[in-house]
Amino acid sequence: MTGKTFSLSGHLIAAFSLLALTLSLFSCKGGDPTVTSPDGKIEVNLALKDGVPYYSVSYGDIPLVADSRLGLEAEGLNLKDGFSLGKVKKYSSDSEYDLPWGENKHIRDNHRGMKVRLENASGTVLTIDVRAFDDGVGFRYDVVTSASDSVKVMDELTEFNFASDGTSWSIPGDFNTYELLYRTLPLSSVENANTPFTVKSDSGLYMSVHEAALADYPEMTLRHTGGTSFISALAPYPDGVKAILGPSFRTPWRTVQIGERAVDLVNSSLILNLNEPCAIKDVSFIEPVKYVGVWWGMHLGVNSWTQDSRHGATTQHAKEYIDFASKNGVDAVLFEGWNDGWETWGKGGVFDFTRPAADFDMDEVISYAKAKGVSYILHHETGGNIPNYESQLDTAFAWAKSHGINAIKTGYAGGITGGYNHHGQYMVRHYARVLRKAAEYGIMLDVHEPIKATGERRTYPNMMCREGARGMEWNAWSAGNPPEHQTILPFTRLLGGPMDYTPGIFDITYRNIVGNPDLQAWNGPIATECRVNTTLAKQIADWVVLYSPMQMASDLIRNYEGHPAFQFFREYDADIDWSEALDGEIGEYYVVARRAGERYYLGAVTADSAKSVGCPLSFLPRGKKFLATIYADGPDADWKTNPYSYTISTRVVESTDSLDIVMAPGGGQAVVFIPIK
Repeated sequence: MTGKTFSLSGHLIAAFSLLALTLSLFSCKGGDPTVTSPDGKIEVNLALKDGVPYYSVSYGDIPLVADSRLGLEAEGLNLKDGFSLGKVKKYSSDSEYDLPWGENKHIRDNHRGMKVRLENASGTVLTIDVRAFDDGVGFRYDVVTSASDSVKVMDELTEFNFASDGTSWSIPGDFNTYELLYRTLPLSSVENANTPFTVKSDSGLYMSVHEAALADYPEMTLRHTGGTSFISALAPYPDGVKAILGPSFRTPWRTVQIGERAVDLVNSSLILNLNEPCAIKDVSFIEPVKYVGVWWGMHLGVNSWTQDSRHGATTQHAKEYIDFASKNGVDAVLFEGWNDGWETWGKGGVFDFTRPAADFDMDEVISYAKAKGVSYILHHETGGNIPNYESQLDTAFAWAKSHGINAIKTGYAGGITGGYNHHGQYMVRHYARVLRKAAEYGIMLDVHEPIKATGERRTYPNMMCREGARGMEWNAWSAGNPPEHQTILPFTRLLGGPMDYTPGIFDITYRNIVGNPDLQAWNGPIATECRVNTTLAKQIADWVVLYSPMQMASDLIRNYEGHPAFQFFREYDADIDWSEALDGEIGEYYVVARRAGERYYLGAVTADSAKSVGCPLSFLPRGKKFLATIYADGPDADWKTNPYSYTISTRVVESTDSLDIVMAPGGGQAVVFIPIK
């Protein structure tokens, strides 16, 4: 594999502080419950106060997280207090590993850790496992009880008591959707939030609270308890129980990424490093792709999912898209609405995942695509009917493989059968079950209405991308995503993992569908009353900024035909080897560089205000010259008044040069660097 070694830069620094009295309590019984990061800048301490475990976080002499409680509330078991200290076991690791794909294919995992064993009179052993990295910290609970059967977790008592106020970026803590707008609020004003929950503290340091390795547990959100203090709030079962586990279990990691600059959070590999190594022996079926499909036509309301005169997934449309993909160097096509059952969407969702619609000849489409060198991405919409989907998993995946399909987009739009939350343990287990089953059949997944990304793509790299935030479709039938949206996502949602945002709309104000006789309102105002709130150059930049190994050019293909700016997508390679976030402030602007093979790409976006950024090209290899093709906002561009104005220019550059990135309000810039032989 190729790729530059991912180096933890030392920008991410923190330390955990504690009163000497509580430290001595530990020291005299079972050893010092303190661990420092490899660079010595992070220190993690734990303490008991009247038998209750606590932790705290500081950076040098600056506290970041004050004493915060640890523990669990369980039915019939004491997992919260009455503890005394057992053994404190220290450990460390410094290793490197490769991923089959990723923002960075080569990762360094360098940490020091400790396992602090706590015991109480009930026979419970609660071990708190803590790891300190140069870019933050993770901790989890490892529980062994005397229970003979299952343990019902009723609540988690983990606190995050921020030591000072600050500015935060988050979406509300909703157990059924992540498709919500981000809020920029004082930390102390947030009532509840989902994670990643990102904060710039008054000290100037950046933090993001999230979780890693979520596979058999409800998701964690944060609930405000006063001041700048928060407690974990878990998505419940319908009866209020949070998790049903065996007598011995391990929770996901609770994580705090820390950086001196906002981009340090993006450049962190902490979430991946807290997941297990790859569990798939043969990963040869896993391959990043660029794709197109009829999806946008459905959201605009010019096509439908169901079998009627407006049906988007027809054999004829499929061939048109396959021809376009073959002609333009696009790897794959995706068709939603290809199968029977769409008439039941919203009415129980009884979909058939092996029966094509009457006007969609799957065998003919697959044969045609194969002849053109284009792969096919299948779509499985469940409508939230989990029993129906799970009963067909084996047959559906086997059917897909028999047709030469190795990528499936799943969807869970609508309420979950049985009244379960989308983000509770029932569904977390389901998502994990589908992921493992897909791995068995050699199938890649793109999951919509998912559980949030927590780094499991390291263990199961067939988990390519997922939605899990407000994506492009909101621009087709609502006020849309504001210009700041793409400048917040890299520092929040994307810290968990790649997103299938589906960028690349060139018909920004939908002027090309005015008068279309097939146009109908769908899920809100008619599309011609809506728009995308960016410039054209920003749409191009989003292909680089909003990372996904399955990257879509989402507009109707007729809007790309003959368009000079589509050349960027032709030259873009979704199989990225290396990435580095170069500059940015949350909600203001963002600049990132990536490499695929010998080519480099740069993407920059800004919010409502125009922005100029000087960008050194020191990420390019020394001694080599590159032809830089720059897709920029025109001098009169503005997302509100003139979104279509753009320029394409070229210049020869090398690593000692700089670019002046000039972006219009709501604008952006994209650059492809091709080496000159």
